Amino acid sequence: MYPYIKRGADVLFALLALICLSPVYLALALAVKISSPGPVLFRQKRVGRGGRLFTIYKFRTMRTDTPRDTATHLLQDPARYITGVGAFLRRSSLDELPQFFNVLKGDMSIVGPRPALYNQDDLIAARREAGVDAVRPGITGWAQINGRDELPIPVKVRYDREYVENLSLKMDARCFFGTIISVLRAEGVREGGTGGKKGA
Repeated sequence: MYPYIKRGADVLFALLALICLSPVYLALALAVKISSPGPVLFRQKRVGRGGRLFTIYKFRTMRTDTPRDTATHLLQDPARYITGVGAFLRRSSLDELPQFFNVLKGDMSIVGPRPALYNQDDLIAARREAGVDAVRPGITGWAQINGRDELPIPVKVRYDREYVENLSLKMDARCFFGTIISVLRAEGVREGGTGGKKGA
């Protein structure tokens, strides 16, 4: 029963967020466009529920000459690719706001394991073995409030599995409110972190 309630809540919350935060979307879009040449949105292939690929949306935080489809932690000196506005967006996690469109489309949930890049074979395989890909990926999740960029893959997958095994309103509420605290404190944000939260 809860998965159906969760989906309904996701749609309602995403709609409210898109409507209420529309001035913020506009301001951030202008800031991204003015700060550096290139599109406002960054699109990238990610792995969704059941291993299906989908296109994730973010506000662009890196220059257009950044190597494509490479996790940030695999770049040499990733900070040199990040724009001035992008650094702020990544610290504050505001670059994730366009993912409410992914939630409406059904690609993602508000809370769930963060979606892996299509070419992160080790992370994808570990999650498949742990049964993590049985649920929609999320904008935030249990692993994100327990380390974010600092988590190595085995630990990340362990937290993801714990989330799936304990899927409930209580668990989602802990992740949601824990995310707010983590973002305000900028905890666990480290460019080039092994957790690979920031693809670009």
